[in-house]
Amino acid sequence: MTEPAPVSVRTLRDETVALLATARVPDPEVDAELLIGHVLGVPRGRVQALVVMDATAGDEDVARVRELAARRAAREPLQHITGVAPFRSLELAVGPGVFVPRPETEQVVQFAIDALRAVPSEQPVAVDLGTGSGAIALAMATEVPHARVYAVENSREAFVWTRRNIEELGGDNISGAFADLADAFPELDGTVDVVISNPPYVPAAAVPRDPEVRLFDPAAALYGGEDGLDVVRVISRVAQRLLRPGGTLVLEHGELQGADIRAILTADGWRAAATHRDLTTRDRATTALR
Repeated sequence: MTEPAPVSVRTLRDETVALLATARVPDPEVDAELLIGHVLGVPRGRVQALVVMDATAGDEDVARVRELAARRAAREPLQHITGVAPFRSLELAVGPGVFVPRPETEQVVQFAIDALRAVPSEQPVAVDLGTGSGAIALAMATEVPHARVYAVENSREAFVWTRRNIEELGGDNISGAFADLADAFPELDGTVDVVISNPPYVPAAAVPRDPEVRLFDPAAALYGGEDGLDVVRVISRVAQRLLRPGGTLVLEHGELQGADIRAILTADGWRAAATHRDLTTRDRATTALR
């Protein structure tokens, strides 16, 4: 019996792109090349080089790529399939039970990093409320290494990933705690320089369109009550307790929530509440001073 001809990486890439495009996966070519790279153990650029070189893939690798492509076509998040999510300079471990960090949050955390760097202290202090995978806290801890960073998470499923990422990526300047953010770190009251949070802010009736979000992100990380701002109201009070006078609060939120969040913060006594746009010109973060 004649053995089947080997499958080229180009053919494998093209068939994966076609499958993902039919399933209406955003950026099917990117995801196809990342899936192939994950199986082959090479970066995306190397996959593109193998396509140009008309290289072939082994039978086991072809079968594995096709298996993973079917999962992605069912709209399982790419990050759950590969087990990793890039965030700024980090590569975080993620999976079921934890919110997958988004590119727009990379810009939000810059506000906190800039505020930390501006503190005239040998060891500025930051707190990340509702840390999930630990993305925000780890970005602050690694990019401002003289800072001391505290992260809190109240979901048992998510805290598994918090602890893993801090253990694998963090240094001795970051620590995570399993607790409700409303009760976070009373021993730090009045001493913190920066508080940041990417809280659940989706209104209860606003079910996300994307299956990756609707079906796979934990509901506790998405929904923030009727208007989406229940947790923001709690954070406003908690951050006032934690921050020193002049300290900075950074909140990520939806594009239509800036005005309402500024109103909440101003009513609670915060100063200089300001909303900032992301790279797509959508309102994405609000900052305020204690």
